[in-house]
Amino acid sequence: MTAHTDTQGSVTTVYKVTGMSCGHCEGSVSGEISQIPGVSSVKAVASTGEVTVVSAAPLDDETVRAAVDEAGFELAGRA
Repeated sequence: MTAHTDTQGSVTTVYKVTGMSCGHCEGSVSGEISQIPGVSSVKAVASTGEVTVVSAAPLDDETVRAAVDEAGFELAGRA
């Protein structure tokens, strides 16, 4: 598992997403994931396919997968 808890109690998880190729892709993925309850920050990077998510508690991978699917991309798993 690539999630860690920082001193403020938030959890940072890095996911791999396939198919992102531009800033618009990053925005679409970030926008969908940011709607998940408890998510405070999302940073998607198309060049690496990595999406870093900061949340109040660990997220269910299937919830993240559904959000990525809604954005039109595929969650490959955790980085």
